[in-house]
Amino acid sequence: MENKKLGWAIVGLGKFATEQLIPAFKDCKYSELVALVSGSPEKAAQVAAEYGLNTPNIYNYQNYDTLKDNPAVDVIYIVLPNSLHAEFTVRGTQAGKHIMCEKPMATNVADCQKMIEACQQAGKQLMIGYRAQYETYNLKCIELIREGKIGDLKLITSDHGRPLKPDKPEDKWRADKKLAGGGSLMDIGIYSLQACRYLTGEEPVEVSAMMHNTPGDPRFKEVEENITFSLRFPGGVLANCSSSYSFFETKRFQAFGSAGNITLDPATDYNEHYLTLKTEEGTEEIKLKGNNHFAAEIDHFSECILENKTPKTPGKEGLRDVKLMMAIYEAAEKGQPVKV
Repeated sequence: MENKKLGWAIVGLGKFATEQLIPAFKDCKYSELVALVSGSPEKAAQVAAEYGLNTPNIYNYQNYDTLKDNPAVDVIYIVLPNSLHAEFTVRGTQAGKHIMCEKPMATNVADCQKMIEACQQAGKQLMIGYRAQYETYNLKCIELIREGKIGDLKLITSDHGRPLKPDKPEDKWRADKKLAGGGSLMDIGIYSLQACRYLTGEEPVEVSAMMHNTPGDPRFKEVEENITFSLRFPGGVLANCSSSYSFFETKRFQAFGSAGNITLDPATDYNEHYLTLKTEEGTEEIKLKGNNHFAAEIDHFSECILENKTPKTPGKEGLRDVKLMMAIYEAAEKGQPVKV
């Protein structure tokens, strides 16, 4: 496997793909970028020239299905607005390719199930792009909790927020419910939800929530601005989380135990992480050698395909989050807890 690299096609050339994902391939051992799919011929040609890709390996959304005729492409990475994930997953796997899809997996449970079934029927792997689960500092936090460094885990808080700016191309579709499926919860609140799930290692059994949109703010005609939600886990851990499309950029979580606590702030930044462990012995800043978590998740999927193993974050992981987010929206609308 040392010399084997799988060929990847990136679908969607927005800011996230061009500034984070595509540059990450230089640090990959088992993956290489070989094709692009974009609705902008000009942008695709520019990116292809920058990374030395052949012109025949540039596709658009109409001839996307002809990827089936390109043996150089093994994996398709879908980086499109949320409501398009299901369509391009089904079409991609029908073209005979393995699929990696950005989170959230889809905008509803039915589409998630459709994606899983399509990949199963085609005999292809499906993985969801939860980069934080491949990032060094987040993995260290999980390790500290499992090792009992803070005693018995009791409570988690997690907050994610940033201003929504629909005048920018990368945010315009996020204000459109048809494309995004929801607001801050679907986009960044999912990081708070994910953190609670991987820090506890459990699935919540009950959720409650509240939402608020600033009256008259045109950004929030269709999607939610602020949402807070609480989770109850079977082992007794409680979690309080929030996401916002209006307050200053925040990406953090804290885990409180009977003998200490850990704070990761920022927790889900692309590059920066700051981890502290507080116990009776004092407060310690834990410094680690950071990793390129984009390359790590991409290579993980390639390795799983090469070795015929189930990826760490398969389709069912994405399905769980979408089910939980739907329950959070339901709890906020009803004004009462929802069992899950």
